[in-house]
Amino acid sequence: MQFAYQWTGLLRSLASREGALPEVKITAIGLPKPKSYPTEKIEEIGCRLGRCAHEFGLPSFKFHTIKTNWEDACIEDLNIEADAVLVVNDLFNFSTLMDESISFDGLSPRDIVLNNISKMRPHVFIQSVYNCSYGSSFLSRFREMLFYYMALFDIFDATIPRESRSRMVLEQIVLGRSAVNALSCEGADLVERPERYRQWQTRNQRAGLRQLPLRTSIVEVVKDMVMKHHHKDFLISQDGQWLLQGWRGRVHFAHSTWVAADAFSRV
Repeated sequence: MQFAYQWTGLLRSLASREGALPEVKITAIGLPKPKSYPTEKIEEIGCRLGRCAHEFGLPSFKFHTIKTNWEDACIEDLNIEADAVLVVNDLFNFSTLMDESISFDGLSPRDIVLNNISKMRPHVFIQSVYNCSYGSSFLSRFREMLFYYMALFDIFDATIPRESRSRMVLEQIVLGRSAVNALSCEGADLVERPERYRQWQTRNQRAGLRQLPLRTSIVEVVKDMVMKHHHKDFLISQDGQWLLQGWRGRVHFAHSTWVAADAFSRV
């Protein structure tokens, strides 16, 4: 769920549609590390989203929390109606799932989650990933982190005043904790294991997912908005069916949409 800022925009957009307004249900699955993001925090976010839905005029909004690991979640846990439109969304979270760098008898949790999503046959699976790879050695991880965090702090210097409290929270709490963990931990204690978007593409296809086409018109609209309202060094580009975001020529984030390989897309 993160901080759920993206969902308020979706709720506002749904409430502004012409005709009958839809019933909306959001199901949140607790993170594999419950101490870092407890279920109570997720439920608090659900209450805030409920208030937003009411203020926007949506007639029906439900928020459902599943207390399970991501790799254990299945379609039955979602308790959805037969005619419901199912959208699965991951916003930079799957990099916390363990991969092949940790020994497993069968599939890694990362691949199990993707296989389960394919079995759910959602109308669309929206995926956002960090475009970096720590590799298997400390040296390669340190080098990748150096370039990645240098770019992020460069963005802060160019766009956020140094005395800003929001910047302080981002630097010390969000990025600081992540950097300390990546530098000081190994193996199962390593929280983030990011992969480049091309690696995720291979994983998704192996799990039985098919990538949906990215409309060039959408990319152009986003580019125009960034040029008009944001810093000139922000990067918006396209690689195949991936929408890419970055800074000064370096790609940091990638977004794409997927369905089950044999499914007919309705989006």
